[in-house]
Amino acid sequence: MEMKVLFPGGKRVISTYKGFTVETDQPTSDGGEGSAPEPYDLFLSSMGTCAGVYIVYFCESRNIPMDGLSMTLQFERNEESHLVETIAIQIHLPPGFPEKYRKAVVRAAQMCTVKRSLQHPPEIIVSTTEPSE
Repeated sequence: MEMKVLFPGGKRVISTYKGFTVETDQPTSDGGEGSAPEPYDLFLSSMGTCAGVYIVYFCESRNIPMDGLSMTLQFERNEESHLVETIAIQIHLPPGFPEKYRKAVVRAAQMCTVKRSLQHPPEIIVSTTEPSE
């Protein structure tokens, strides 16, 4: 698998992967134009959307209606490192959600691949290359 990352100008950085383009920018306070989410915001969003899709699979496989189902994520950052130290995911169940599935839907959200990747992080290797002549 390969992702291409391009630098179109300013603080904007764009990735292309699996036929999709993801644009990022920095806020104006950091010299960007604020035209797109910051990369770290996309990382945090990936946690919520990943857990969310596992909930969707769970509900679909049991024919549980998802009307009124939602989630919120709250982030606690370390003041010194500026890194998120805690992510609290709260699943808001709609009225009538089957009581017998309350714990199971939490387990489904915990299966999120992004979460599991953080618990067992990959090795990240950074190198440079020059164009061949």
